[in-house]
Amino acid sequence: MGLFDGLFAYFDKSSFITIFVLGLLSVYLFIVLWIFIYRYFSLKSKMAKESYSLKKLYMGRTKTVEKNSLLHPFLAKVLIPNQAIFLVAKNQAIQSATSGLTALSIIASTSPFIGLFGTVVAILETFSKLGTQSGTSIAIVAPAISEALVATAAGIAVATFAYTFHLILKRKAYELNVLLESQADLILSQKA
Repeated sequence: MGLFDGLFAYFDKSSFITIFVLGLLSVYLFIVLWIFIYRYFSLKSKMAKESYSLKKLYMGRTKTVEKNSLLHPFLAKVLIPNQAIFLVAKNQAIQSATSGLTALSIIASTSPFIGLFGTVVAILETFSKLGTQSGTSIAIVAPAISEALVATAAGIAVATFAYTFHLILKRKAYELNVLLESQADLILSQKA
């Protein structure tokens, strides 16, 4: 019996609610992976640009940030750089960098409950079917209960990925913030 045969047999025995819950958790997992991959590589690219700009400032090769820095559009609008303009630039950059984190938090906190809901419904259906049969034993109940627990396991798996990716992206946003603050401090120290 192949993997797909086992899946088809599982879905054939499952109720609409169980299939709906597993489908919803699959969509959640897709969203989690999409947010993580997109945000991770976006943040990595931004951090590389800001790190290069900071390195040039440290070495004294320039008195301002690189043109591809997130700070440059804001500095280009003022004659004398000040703390306020850096704060506005940093806040906008961090707001952009942390988009998607709320969705990851929501998915991390709700997916175990969605999985549990699927399990409870499947267990209720199992017990209602067993109530109509005569002579039930643990050999009949155990496989049905274990199949019902698949939804809880799926919910916990999705939550684990969502929470882990949330923390990774939050750390990357913090590192970007540090790079931006370091550049701002260096530029402001040159003006003093």
